[in-house]
Amino acid sequence: MSKPYGSLQGHPAVYVRGSGGLGHAFGGGSIDLAPGSVFAPGKRRRMNLVAICANIFLPWITFSAIYAGMSFSLHYQRPTAAWLLVVFGLIATGLSFFLAVRARQREMDEMWYTFSTAALLVATLAAAIFGDINFWFNMQPYYDVENLNTYPSVNPAREKGQQLMDAGRVYFADGTGLDMAKAMGFKNLDLYCVAPITHGQEQMASYDFWAVGVNCCSGVSSDFRCGEFNNPHARSGLRLMRDDQRAFFRLAVQQAEAAYNIKATHPVFFYWMQDPVAEMNAYRDDGFKYYLLGSFSFFAFNLFCVVCAIVGFSKIGRY
Repeated sequence: MSKPYGSLQGHPAVYVRGSGGLGHAFGGGSIDLAPGSVFAPGKRRRMNLVAICANIFLPWITFSAIYAGMSFSLHYQRPTAAWLLVVFGLIATGLSFFLAVRARQREMDEMWYTFSTAALLVATLAAAIFGDINFWFNMQPYYDVENLNTYPSVNPAREKGQQLMDAGRVYFADGTGLDMAKAMGFKNLDLYCVAPITHGQEQMASYDFWAVGVNCCSGVSSDFRCGEFNNPHARSGLRLMRDDQRAFFRLAVQQAEAAYNIKATHPVFFYWMQDPVAEMNAYRDDGFKYYLLGSFSFFAFNLFCVVCAIVGFSKIGRY
């Protein structure tokens, strides 16, 4: 008579250590499960809380420190020291990688060391890149103008550009405005627009003070729509600090000299506005805002990665 479930004769018996009844039911052979396996009863490993906390906070602290050094005054006053912070971050990454390799050679669990290496590398590179961008677009213009001089009650018809070469903020005398009839644009990919700053109808021996802007004029007619050109209370200037743009504005002034038969001996370029201090503070506030936004965003990103790592390591029994 055939047996409905086949015969156990000729098949190796299965025995799970510690299970008792199942081993006796199927005979004498045995299969040992790894001590760290999640399937072995009573053998679940505890979470490595120290490694988890270290991987949550150390990459974030590294990112925040390098991001601050690359964004703020350290980068402006001691750029070498700011880039040394980046080097230290890379050294910390290399040290974490060394510990991961050594743990693997000693047949220890290297998973969190490996995660730490990746997290520190991302933190260092991201902080260096975004910190440099934040410094270039926000904090460097603020520091540049802050370190220059402030001149009140400047009459562009009587003052010369050479007298205000160290000007950062200029408050012009009452009656000063833009001479829209002599505006000009120079095109080189972008359109670099200029308009002379004049004082009423006074004759100008040299047009040395110019309001500037990018892509805010047509280039073919005398229309200047840069800065606060339509604000009747605007009669101040914030110095142009972009070296990469200054040469193109100088070419626009040379075109205006030729077109309108005027002279500009030592042109100085400004953004036309009512309150230069508020504009400077906006640069500073944007710098701090992007620093805080970047720091908290990286913390959230790194925390998410740590949680994913915990879930992933738990599935393979390596916490």
